[in-house]
Amino acid sequence: MTNDSISAGLSAAWPVPCSAVAAKPGTRLDYGDRIERVVTFIAAHLDEPLDLDRLAEVACFSPYHFHRVYRAITGETAAETLRRLRLHRAAGDLVRDGIAIPTVARRAGYGSVEAFTRAFGQSYGVTPAAYRKSGRLNPPVPTNHRMEDSMHEVEIRDLPAHRIVGLPHTGPYMTIGTSFDRLYAWASKQGLTGPGTRSFAIYYDDPESVKPEELRSFAGLMLDLGVVEDGAVRVVDIPGGRHAVVRHQGPYAELGAVYRWLYGEWLPNSGHAPGDAPCYEEYLNNPRALPPAEWLTEICVPLAG
Repeated sequence: MTNDSISAGLSAAWPVPCSAVAAKPGTRLDYGDRIERVVTFIAAHLDEPLDLDRLAEVACFSPYHFHRVYRAITGETAAETLRRLRLHRAAGDLVRDGIAIPTVARRAGYGSVEAFTRAFGQSYGVTPAAYRKSGRLNPPVPTNHRMEDSMHEVEIRDLPAHRIVGLPHTGPYMTIGTSFDRLYAWASKQGLTGPGTRSFAIYYDDPESVKPEELRSFAGLMLDLGVVEDGAVRVVDIPGGRHAVVRHQGPYAELGAVYRWLYGEWLPNSGHAPGDAPCYEEYLNNPRALPPAEWLTEICVPLAG
């Protein structure tokens, strides 16, 4: 097995134009074909930086949803796929004579032999030197990716567009509550809130594909009175149209499992594809006045078409 075996036959494998995607998107087979194109593309470009927007184009998915779909179907992020395929190529390099381990490490994307040794050992169960000594290619240690086994009721709704006023939030999604606290304090001082005030959060990134400190979201309120951006707050429009809506009752910490099921199970089997807008949540009751078991959240995922 040669060191280039991973990409044998892939040099001519370029992504299919989005216009050539099957006319009935959203089936599990179609989703699988799109993700397979991405894996093939990564394998053919192992020495290039990982361009996540380009991968979304290859898959013909909106960048807002590609990362969640990819991770839900493959059980790993695109960055983890690149790392795994580079280590697989490194395994082939190690059993070839004449390639020094520091060279193998650099080609696999590691700045030091020590970092490469740790990563290789985690995947293959032995050090690169021991693997080389064995003189044969062995598969990596298998990892099990757990699929969410719970099911949720999904409703397809035509939702109106919403204009919300709020604050951008950067950082872990579970800390967006601090932005809501600031937002409510600002709105209350101006007498803009009331019993009918609706709360929304827009989530732009996949929390398992982006570093926690770099995650982007937006905490917003639908206020009764018109508000002009004044440097303290921003006005953001949420597009209307067809959405997949899941209503969840329980702590906000449980929402991650709902997203994994929605993108990994429901969407690929639904006959639908995600649209070109971020998902958002509406919080239907007051978490300060109720125990976590009674919190109600609607997850809204825009659909194409």
